Amino acid sequence: MPRPAPRAVTPEHKSLVELELGFSRYLASFDSRRLPAYRFDVVVLGSGVAGSCAAMAAARAGCSVALVAKDELSHTNTQYAKGGVAAVLAPEDSFEEHVADTLRVGCGLCDAATVEAVVRGGPEAIERMVGWGAKFDCDPAGRLELSREGGHSRPRIVHAQGASTGLELQRTLADVVGRHPSIATFPRTFALDLVQDETGLRTLLCRTDRDEPVLFVAEQFVLATGGAGQLYRETTNPEIATGDGLAMGLRAGAALADLEFVQFHPTCLYIAGAARVLVSEIVRGAGGVLVDRNGAPFMAAFHPSADLAPRDVVSRACFRRMVETGDTSVYLDLSHLARDPHELFPALSRTCRTFHIDIARDPIPVRPGAHYWIGGLRVDLDGRTSVPRLWAAGECACSGLHGANRMGSNSLLEGLVLGTRAGSCAARAALEEPSRERTGKPLHERPAGPAEVALGIEDMTYSLKSLMWRQMGIEREASALQDALEKIRFWTHAVQALAPPEPRAWELVNMLTLARLATECALVRDESRGTHHRVDHPGTKDAWRAHTLVTPRLEGAVVAGVTIAREPVAQHQPVG
Repeated sequence: MPRPAPRAVTPEHKSLVELELGFSRYLASFDSRRLPAYRFDVVVLGSGVAGSCAAMAAARAGCSVALVAKDELSHTNTQYAKGGVAAVLAPEDSFEEHVADTLRVGCGLCDAATVEAVVRGGPEAIERMVGWGAKFDCDPAGRLELSREGGHSRPRIVHAQGASTGLELQRTLADVVGRHPSIATFPRTFALDLVQDETGLRTLLCRTDRDEPVLFVAEQFVLATGGAGQLYRETTNPEIATGDGLAMGLRAGAALADLEFVQFHPTCLYIAGAARVLVSEIVRGAGGVLVDRNGAPFMAAFHPSADLAPRDVVSRACFRRMVETGDTSVYLDLSHLARDPHELFPALSRTCRTFHIDIARDPIPVRPGAHYWIGGLRVDLDGRTSVPRLWAAGECACSGLHGANRMGSNSLLEGLVLGTRAGSCAARAALEEPSRERTGKPLHERPAGPAEVALGIEDMTYSLKSLMWRQMGIEREASALQDALEKIRFWTHAVQALAPPEPRAWELVNMLTLARLATECALVRDESRGTHHRVDHPGTKDAWRAHTLVTPRLEGAVVAGVTIAREPVAQHQPVG
């Protein structure tokens, strides 16, 4: 299959920053000539909605597929998705309206062709999931129930058990993947590095749960590793979301884009000392109202759509009201709903009852938390990265669908549509390219740190998460970003020199890598747009109707540096 030229910094891209990095391309020492190797046509890394759909598409195209998961196959970001899947299914709705809504919420940075393709793929994706056994909520007549979320002009959200859609998608996909004869699954396998030999990218180095190093050798690799919410102290993401795929792709030479755009979900259940639980936007779509500690609604003062405004607006409004009232949260009031909220949202009801909160009577304490990483590995519509044989889909990819602010329930849609597309295209490439045997790679060794110096991985991880929440969070400004960069650079040198060879240390290296690049991009983008809000640059600038493109510079076994440049948006998009 003909392959387009890799994305690169070209004359129309304005180079903004040249950073020197000088860190190793590999997290661990290895000798590929001495390790056991599994050989497949396609290796998919990540078992959430995008990865599972990619694996199924590649297998149905006739490829042998390995599906590699960091944890259990069902423990993914997808499992924790509370909202639903946006799809045009109602007679009064239209593709054109869904496209227009997505472009508007994306604040001028969406790729129009990607938006069009994903939106038009929605009905087929829902039909495929139903055919595989997914049980979505239906009305008494058996028709799919459609709800509305922020940014959507029509009810078009398909959901399961009210706010447990991700759990149902994951259950369905784990079942079909597990039964497909051409897919071999490898749970509890930590992926470290993509390794290139004389013929290019061929190998993925992993560690099993028995601490055994293994190689996966393939013609094509698909990264679907999810996002990096764990970079923040307050997050809806599970503990596995540490940005591994983004950092791994960068070390392999892949370009990234728009890392400064991190979406904060406005309503996470806030109980001091307890893990944050996402309270789905569907709850506000059903009529839930945000109020402050005095019981006063406040969203109408921030946006004409009030509680159904885009998520960036609602998150900043919640943050501002918390500051103004001196409270640790705002509150979600469901007491006035026409239907019993216990019946509408059984999972939320059960969770709140644990804390003696009756959702039909008591205001639910909520506050914003890091939810979705909009930027990622730069890909085209088929999921190609700038590295031959490497593809990406889902939250770890930057496809151009979301622009500067993701619209609710478009992410599961993206995983279903573009995960399938990436898997199909990777399979076609694998079948059309003649297989070549891997050549031996010499031993690679990382320098060991002084034995007498101990590194507190957990302490440094928490320090990073707290720093990112304070200084790279909902509101940002130059001096705080520069201070954060100084600390991140210092911590990075310490971890690379002293970290022990274990998963928590490898995750921390990945988190520090992504934290630095995202903060650099946030400092470069001296405007406010979508989820990126600079209090020292509150306006939107025409010059920044562009993506921030991060291109690594590799020198042997070292990532010598990166270039951050502006990549102009393909065509004008409305801002709103």
